[in-house]
Amino acid sequence: MKNIEQNKHIYWNPYFGGFLLGLIVIFTFYTTGRGLGASGAMKSGVVAVVETVAPTHAANNAYYSKFISEDKSPLNTWLVFEVLGMLIGGMISGGLSGRIGLRVQHSPKITSRRRLYFALGGGALFGIGAQIARGCTSGAALSGMSVLSVGGFITTIAIFGTGYIAAYFFRKNWI
Repeated sequence: MKNIEQNKHIYWNPYFGGFLLGLIVIFTFYTTGRGLGASGAMKSGVVAVVETVAPTHAANNAYYSKFISEDKSPLNTWLVFEVLGMLIGGMISGGLSGRIGLRVQHSPKITSRRRLYFALGGGALFGIGAQIARGCTSGAALSGMSVLSVGGFITTIAIFGTGYIAAYFFRKNWI
């Protein structure tokens, strides 16, 4: 406990975290019949907002109307509860380790505002890419690789390969 008080940024062993993630993927396959994924929860949230704000537009739109039902909310899906669980778990983890606070972590070479713009831009690109790919990295990589899908392995290689290439051009913002 003394070590945690001296350095509140001690994280779990990444191998143990990976082991737990593997168990979660197995449990998810067992209970739901499919793997993990988070982009579907975002889609459900967007559909619910559009349906609430502009119900006629949502009902007449070819994309939104596929997810709208009279007897069931678009938010009533296990993916939404999965993402809520991740958010709550992250808050608990951050609270237990003293890492919760309103601050922007960034390199001394850039401003907080620039860091937030990069984060927003990266998040938007990730969301667009997830929609084009019909799923996010967690669904494609974790779930695909866990069933030994060649596509899952190729996707993972492409994700990390692209990340390494992009990091070369943006490294001056972080180091």
